[in-house]
Amino acid sequence: MSKPVIGFIGVGLMGHGMAKNILEGGYALHIKGNRNRVPVDDLVARGATEVASPKAMAEACDIIHICLSNSPQVEAVFHGDDGILAGMREGLIVVDATTADPVSTLKLAAELEARGGAMVDAPLGRTPKEAEAGELDVMVGCDDATWEKVRPVIACWGGNINRIGPVGSGHKMKLIMNFISMGYASLFAEATVLAARVGISPQDVNRVIGTSRLGNGFFDTFMKYTVGRDRDAHKFTIANAGKDVRYVNNMANDAGVVNVMASAVKHYFTHVEATGHGGDYVPMLSDHVARLNGMDMEEEVRKGAGKGAQ
Repeated sequence: MSKPVIGFIGVGLMGHGMAKNILEGGYALHIKGNRNRVPVDDLVARGATEVASPKAMAEACDIIHICLSNSPQVEAVFHGDDGILAGMREGLIVVDATTADPVSTLKLAAELEARGGAMVDAPLGRTPKEAEAGELDVMVGCDDATWEKVRPVIACWGGNINRIGPVGSGHKMKLIMNFISMGYASLFAEATVLAARVGISPQDVNRVIGTSRLGNGFFDTFMKYTVGRDRDAHKFTIANAGKDVRYVNNMANDAGVVNVMASAVKHYFTHVEATGHGGDYVPMLSDHVARLNGMDMEEEVRKGAGKGAQ
């Protein structure tokens, strides 16, 4: 039985590694790039075929992956004269790895189903490093028959793969995950700034918390920047994180759930975006919280040099 032809829209920080691993899995791959030619040219050199539009991709592919920044971008590649819906054949499966609004996901799923296609939401956890290694966390929402078709392809780029339930449930689970992670970022930033203000160095916070049962992988990555000043420790922008937290709040509103914590987390990210720094990475939130308090986190790290592990 021949393998399905795969398409991939959004070969950026996460998408490049995912697409590379699909190629290495022996699948024919069509890609649609954006302004950054580096990942596109690399994938073409590895054997991928570049297409001019989502419509052209839908005409050629059996399964299309989408890995973009937000739901409006996903909706844009579905609709219009050059969109997926304009070129799709019956049986097309779309795998959306974007951290998206579940309301939008369910609407697009209904449009696909009306034309004989199927939607899979398969958002991601972890970083571009794991994307390149094919070890991403994946939360999947789809029906049973579609799951059997897409599982071997997702296995090319996913390591910890969890099927959550029907379509939409993957995106809901991802919002819960990102609420927790951005809550961690806000808590770690505020706690480190408070500690510095009362005379406890960022290094001491890193050493004490990192070696206790309160430590975790997210804490380690966050402090790799906050203390170690590694700008590439977690390459996920504050603008994308802020979008995710807004989606969490929208989901809570729709569900009629009191969400005091998520509302508070949103304000830190909204503040950073409002000051024009949405392109900073999430661990840099510590710098912004420090500035809100008239402090310089890099200076606090310098003052604490030699006191803790970096």
